[in-house]
Amino acid sequence: MLKITIPEQELWDEAKEEFVKTKSVNLQLEHSLVSLSKWEAKWHKPFLGKGDKTVEETIDYIRCMTITQNVDPSAYRFIDNDIVQQVSDYIADPMTATWFSKEEKGPPSREVVTAEIVYYWMVTFHIPFECQKWHLNRLLTLIRVCNAKNTPPKKLNRKQLAKRNTALNAARRKALNSKG
Repeated sequence: MLKITIPEQELWDEAKEEFVKTKSVNLQLEHSLVSLSKWEAKWHKPFLGKGDKTVEETIDYIRCMTITQNVDPSAYRFIDNDIVQQVSDYIADPMTATWFSKEEKGPPSREVVTAEIVYYWMVTFHIPFECQKWHLNRLLTLIRVCNAKNTPPKKLNRKQLAKRNTALNAARRKALNSKG
């Protein structure tokens, strides 16, 4: 969870011809599958797609991420670049100690990932729906781990097998002080 504060602002009210102060607002945000699906339902496009988001779409995603109750909608007008950067850093955080080797990565998938695809993966791997409130990167890592654990081991071709056996034999000879 990310906690941000939108500072108080002093604005000019043209109708009353006076300065008006807004109160500071504390928000709790969660980058989760729930917030992703809210945003996609409104904008009708994949959030995880390659295209950049407009300022309006970015601010709206922050609104979708908000778990604080009863926030004045006008508060989101005062989100500045510093807050957007904090949110971007939070979204990019892996939120896990799990990592994957580069060898495991194949060619990039061309599948467009939407909230419904992630829900499908959750159903496929029997991941409980409570996890939809996890940080999205943590959930996607769990899905990737489930996929890796359910994939049969890759068979070695003859060249790779011969190379592995040569290395094993050399290690055994060295450990046993043997010549063959």
